Amino acid sequence: MSKAAKIKSFDPNSPGAANAQMYGLPFTCAEADIVIVPVPWEVTTSYGGGTSHGPEAIFEASFQVDLFHPEFPDLWKRGVAMDDVPKVLRQQSDSLKKQAKQVIDVLVEGGTAKEKVRATKSLKLINTECEVMNKWVEARCGYWMDHGKMVGLLGGDHSTPLGYFRALAKRHKSFGILHIDAHMDLRHAYEGFTYSHASIMYNALGLKSLTKIVQVGIRDFCAQENDVIIKEGERVSVIRSADIRRQQYGGITWKEQCDVIIKALPNAVHISFDIDGLDPTLCPNTGTPVPGGLAFEEATYLLSRLAASGKKIIGFDLVEVSPGKHDEWDANVGARLLWHLCGILPKA
Repeated sequence: MSKAAKIKSFDPNSPGAANAQMYGLPFTCAEADIVIVPVPWEVTTSYGGGTSHGPEAIFEASFQVDLFHPEFPDLWKRGVAMDDVPKVLRQQSDSLKKQAKQVIDVLVEGGTAKEKVRATKSLKLINTECEVMNKWVEARCGYWMDHGKMVGLLGGDHSTPLGYFRALAKRHKSFGILHIDAHMDLRHAYEGFTYSHASIMYNALGLKSLTKIVQVGIRDFCAQENDVIIKEGERVSVIRSADIRRQQYGGITWKEQCDVIIKALPNAVHISFDIDGLDPTLCPNTGTPVPGGLAFEEATYLLSRLAASGKKIIGFDLVEVSPGKHDEWDANVGARLLWHLCGILPKA
């Protein structure tokens, strides 16, 4: 059955079939305009865990999302489909995460000479295998982009989109990143891990095509990261959560603040959305929650205003969604945020 025939026969008001694609839609990745690449990886997560299960949890929660979106009523017709979850990647992540814990334990608590030698070997292996993951992500995202798809990456921890950034850098002479997060992620090889989740934006700055990062919702960073901000000058702009609230208390509207954020971005924009950029009541199980952050509607308003601004959105990643042990709240929020992110993507 063709995509056109599926659109004609599909009832968006009915529950999706059990064997359906994401959001209960009937389209394959080949038919969908938007392909979601899942990356179940969380090797260097240093506090809470579970983000490697995020893609599958969001997939399951997506069936609870009504397909009618007032801003994007025909979004479902474009088609959203998730690529196969690479089970081998998650198995490797689980194995390496155990070794990463040993590395962190020795770093924090010290250890015997034998334990230190083992930790050094583990660290080298982890850095090597994280680069293998990066290359896989770059190849997979590039594959779908070259097939005319808009791509969204679904992590995993925040180390996962570096390969996607590299793929974008090869296809765009210049682009910027709208980075929504509680953290700057500008640490250099945090805890010794070259590709730490806390180093994603530091590593991204190594791409010459990346001309601007605008960070929104920041409320936790270290002196080393502040030094990077100073060194990079206008290449990185930071809008702290505290500054957002302070300005609002003084009468500046969120609309005005969004316009300043968007104006700072170049024409081509990738959105890197760490779920902990939101208020932690919306993502209580994420790995490193911090008080403060954006309300859900503040985030979606910013995204919609960006889409309406004339800037070209070239892709997005949504990371650090960790499903809870007793409920699917984080995944539910993630699935609804993902639907909105899909809605603001232009047609490929």
